[in-house]
Amino acid sequence: MSVLIVDAANVVGSVPDGWWRDRRGAAERLRDRLAEQRPVGGEGIHGIEGIEEIVLVVEGAARGVESVPGVRVDPAPGSGDDRIVELAASLEGRGCVVVTADRELRERVRAYGAQCLGPRAVRPVD
Repeated sequence: MSVLIVDAANVVGSVPDGWWRDRRGAAERLRDRLAEQRPVGGEGIHGIEGIEEIVLVVEGAARGVESVPGVRVDPAPGSGDDRIVELAASLEGRGCVVVTADRELRERVRAYGAQCLGPRAVRPVD
């Protein structure tokens, strides 16, 4: 079993679809897409098996986004990257997959045994 941690700012920013005009709305759309993609029983999302929880880390203008069934929204009190590292560290040895394209963040979470995937894993380019 594993926890899927999604870097909302990075995933939303991976496609230039006007997200900068409504950061909160873009994060809500991502949250809803994740909730829709989540299979019953955690059988896998885009090739990731055994997901027990999806955590969407938001920051800045997206901090007001609320959790929905299937996706827990974690508002970072400061840097979203720092919060993602904290979460990965707390899950060391338990199974964690971080979705981000941020190379520095990937290095930081891999130090705690996290696997990493790019934004297309949860947000295919339309």
